[in-house]
This record gives sequence, structure tokens and C-alpha cells, in this order.
Amino acid sequence: MDGEIVAFGGGSQGLVPGGEGYAALPIPAVIAREGERAAERFIEFFTANIRNPNTRMAYARAVYQFMAWADERKLPLERLNPIFISVYIEQLQQHMAPPSVKQHLAAIRMLFDYLVIGQVVPHNPAASVRGPKHVVKKGKTPVLKASQARQLLDSIDTSTIVGLRDRAVIATMVYSFARVGAVVAMNKEDYFQNGKRWWLRLHEKGGKRHEVPAHHNAEAYIDAYLEAAKSENWPKKTPLFRTISRERAITEARMTRTDVLRMVKRRAEDAGLPDSTCCHTFRATGITAYLENGGTIENAQAIAAHESPRTTKLYDRTSDEITLDEIERILI
Repeated sequence: MDGEIVAFGGGSQGLVPGGEGYAALPIPAVIAREGERAAERFIEFFTANIRNPNTRMAYARAVYQFMAWADERKLPLERLNPIFISVYIEQLQQHMAPPSVKQHLAAIRMLFDYLVIGQVVPHNPAASVRGPKHVVKKGKTPVLKASQARQLLDSIDTSTIVGLRDRAVIATMVYSFARVGAVVAMNKEDYFQNGKRWWLRLHEKGGKRHEVPAHHNAEAYIDAYLEAAKSENWPKKTPLFRTISRERAITEARMTRTDVLRMVKRRAEDAGLPDSTCCHTFRATGITAYLENGGTIENAQAIAAHESPRTTKLYDRTSDEITLDEIERILI
């Protein structure tokens, strides 16, 4: 259903685009009681105002949870004020991590901003509410050592098209620091030759088009996959990384982020690697390996397409070994 125009009626239900399609969601009772204009504005917030599918679904979960909370307490939209929002945020902090609480507050605040602009409510009750303090200097993404990443790539049986594809997908993530969403979004034309080198064109968050040279290993793995898939006749605007049929034949369907996550989990288990290994692991692994070999934060930031070097630093685990060596100096 991707790309369809969705109409809404009756103020009772709408379709919200999800990460990989549309999801039918009921209008919360708190919104539905305000009439059709409020219901339409509520759905517009998700469909017209938020372009990133991951953000859309995360914000939808947060907003629906809050609306259910308000409905349980029989709070109409016009009675919601900063005190009620603060109470709700305090309750969230009892069982949620600060980043999750801050995301929930951001979703509520953005929704009410949209309702204010649409003249559904006169003011934003979440505008003055502060979220919990949260300072992060080191990310929690699980990271593999360079030797473990090499072990994973070498453990894949490349005698089949499945193995060749999986190795190419993992190599693209680890050697370009790309998010899995950008990798699965690649079309045939996004792996292209520029002079003597092959390049990767990645469509990252916020609509950013980001081009990076293909590492020679990534280039070799992608070439092997495309050759085995007999891709010479693939149209440019068709998926680069495709699903495999039950007959073990390449299809025309694009791999999804869920497909890749399942594949990564399976490959990591087969290679004897931690079960915490996930798609984002390869972004952190690539950045750490790059910095360990003399790369700079500034260049890592450019390759990863981060807005700030502070974000890139969250993926840098080069200090882990240094800290361990230093702590062992405590000879007691």
C-alpha cells in the first residue's frame, strides 16, 4: 500500500503509515470526542507532519499510550494541563529509562503543537513540562571487535545466493557505517562507478542523500552477489538487496529492516557471536575499527553522516581497552 492516498471519515479510524506499510489505528476516545476536525488533525500529525517511518511509529506508540492514560482518568482534551502532563511523565519515569521518557514527552509536545496550529486546542499543555535529565557520553550499542566482525563475514557460506547476499549486506553496513534503513533502501543505481572506484549512495535519516566510496571488501562482496544474482538486466530503480524465494531464487522484492535483523541474528548465532549483535552493531563496529586504525572523529562523522561529532563519539569504543589496561595497574 506504499504511496497510496488515504482518506479519513467519521472521525473513528485512520491509516497511519508504518515502517513497512500502513497500519489501521483507531482514533483515541479523547480525540474522537472532540469531533471530526480533531480526528483528522490527529491523523494528519502522523501522515503529513512526520516523514521518518521509525519516528512516526515510535511517536504513535507514545501518543496512544498517553491518550489511553487520559481516557482512563476521564480527562477531556480541554482539561489537560501542565500538571496532568507532569504527573504522567513522573509515572513513566518509574518504569522507563530517561531517553524513552524524553521521547514520550517530545511526542506529546509535538502533537499538541500541531493541534494548537489546527485550532483544535487553545494551548499546548506540554510546552512547559521538563523531561528528565539525561547526559550520554557513551552509547549502548553492542560492538564487535574487528576480529569478530571478520569472523562473522568469513563464517558465511557463500556457495549460495543467500550467503552472497547476506555477506554483501553486512559488509555494506560495517564498511560504510550505514544504518540498516539506508542499506535496504538502496536501488541498483545506488551502487555506481565514479572514475575507477565504485560508490554507495545512501538515503539516510532526514532525507539526506549521502555518497561514500565503497571499501574494496564491500565492493568485492557486492560484485559477487550481483554476479550470482545475474543482475545485469535489473532496472536501475529496483531494489539492490532482494529477498530470496523458497526455491532459493532471487525475487524482485526489497529486503526489509526486519528481514536483515533476523538474518543478522541467525548469522551471529552460527558464528558463535553474542546474541546482542544487531544491525546497528555494524555501524558502531565500523566506526570503532576506523578510529583504532588512526582515523579521526571528524572524518568518521562525515562517513557516518552525523550532524555532530558528539553523536559519532557515542559509537567510539576505542577507550574500552585502554580503561581496562589502566584499571589493572591497581596492584593491591
